[in-house]
Amino acid sequence: MSKRDYYEILGVGKTASDDEIKKAYRKLAIKYHPDKNPGDKSAEEKFKEATEAYEVLSDKQKRARYDQFGHAGVGSDGGNPFSGGGNPFGGFNFGGQSFNFNFGGGGLDDILGDILFGASRGARRGTPRGSDLETQVVIDFKESIFGTTREIKDPTSEKNIKIKIPSGIDDGMAIRLAEKGGEAPKGGKRGDLYIRVRVNPDKNLSREGDILLSETHVSMVDAALGCEAEVETVDGPVTMKVPAGTQSGTPFRLSGHGVPLRREGARGPHIVTIIVDTPKNLSKKQKELLEEFKNPKNKKHGFWG
Repeated sequence: MSKRDYYEILGVGKTASDDEIKKAYRKLAIKYHPDKNPGDKSAEEKFKEATEAYEVLSDKQKRARYDQFGHAGVGSDGGNPFSGGGNPFGGFNFGGQSFNFNFGGGGLDDILGDILFGASRGARRGTPRGSDLETQVVIDFKESIFGTTREIKDPTSEKNIKIKIPSGIDDGMAIRLAEKGGEAPKGGKRGDLYIRVRVNPDKNLSREGDILLSETHVSMVDAALGCEAEVETVDGPVTMKVPAGTQSGTPFRLSGHGVPLRREGARGPHIVTIIVDTPKNLSKKQKELLEEFKNPKNKKHGFWG
């Protein structure tokens, strides 16, 4: 099913101000929040949909890419913090391990507060069990894209636990190992062990959801005349055509070079922003050529054609 337009979801026009977008989202969030509509799947979906729209339209760079590329410019999940599963307080399962999303601080904090984690923790009370424990592992950026494995020590014995870190995991997410935490009181179960994943940043690439972002520099002449530029991706170097007349700040989309999606074989895009470098320390001849370009004697037959 095709996704609805984000502006339509929030009920605002494409020229809406940041304040109008925030007010529209606040109204919908209050109306459809799961705490006010317990068990109402329809309200939950509308809340998730509005949150996804707000996450994109409240961010200037994401909004600009959405205006140019549509949903393809902001990834299949659009930065939605609930994209891991239908339950806004849960995660998703992977090979017997559970994932939980880290909401962290951000644009939604002033609207939603800290009720999301409070609700998820409160739902677990009432059963005698050991305490939940947390540890962390650090992986490289490329490992977060394609997945990897790590060994950690079991908190209550000397043996090691081998965990599989799946492709597409993001910085701050946690893998939950059921009943691998603190020892239980008599008659109860061990607590859970949460492995928080920290991802080392990459010097050239950044990530938003299933999209990878980078910049590529070209000279003023190459931007004017058109050229081919080599772009570094997680798959290795890729040659990209830069059309004549490209302006600095123009984004281009490389399909299939982003983060692997949960459906097998699919990947998000890699968006490359072209930065046009202005030359420095021009020679006398170069200055003369630029002056001629700027002020041709005969504009009908000069540089402007």
